[in-house]
Amino acid sequence: MPLSYKFFDERISEKGSALVYILIAIALLAALTASFMRPSSQQTTAQSSFKAISELKSQVSFIRSSIQECVLSYPNGDRGPSGTGGLIGTTNTPYPINPSSTYLTSPAANDEVSNIRCPGNPGTSTDHAAIFAGRSGKFLPPPPNLFEAWEYFNGEDGVFFYTRTDKTDAFLQSAMTKLDDEYAECEADVVDASGGVIELTSTATASDPKCPNGSTCFRLWVITQSSAVYNGDTDGEETSASCP
Repeated sequence: MPLSYKFFDERISEKGSALVYILIAIALLAALTASFMRPSSQQTTAQSSFKAISELKSQVSFIRSSIQECVLSYPNGDRGPSGTGGLIGTTNTPYPINPSSTYLTSPAANDEVSNIRCPGNPGTSTDHAAIFAGRSGKFLPPPPNLFEAWEYFNGEDGVFFYTRTDKTDAFLQSAMTKLDDEYAECEADVVDASGGVIELTSTATASDPKCPNGSTCFRLWVITQSSAVYNGDTDGEETSASCP
């Protein structure tokens, strides 16, 4: 074969081989891109879930420790007149009563945790000092992203506080379920009210707290009484019989 033809054939072979390598590289790049995209989505969800868990757990710890500090500082609670309907001296003494209670000199418009007042401070007066205020040096941070403000309840069933969200982001439900697992049975529960309003107390009166329709609530118990109900039980182990 003349040298010129041999050279021409070799060039064609080299070009063909190069084209094969290019196609293989493109295929590998496409596969690699696809494999990275799937975990990326999962990683984003995992990161969002971890962040939500961390923020909720941090605020739970801060709120509960602040309430306990108040109780330890004033173990006798309020020394004023006793009464009914959740007034100091009758319900879970010495824990703070509901901020909206008319027993207080200046009742709050709602029972958000930010409005809790410490019974026994200043004692015989019904004008109790706010737990989360400049004078106490405690400032309650805003609720975690996508969640509503924490709310507080002191009643026949015990003392608890809770937050809620009506958002449907995929990571929220899993985040709260994982958070629930980090607490003891009967200490926390996740209430799924996607099918309708769910009562959070055994008395279920109009003024008692509820998990609104279309929401998911995360509740943390501070103390419980025998009448407590666990409407957010996820594993069938939290009942009035198993949670003294």
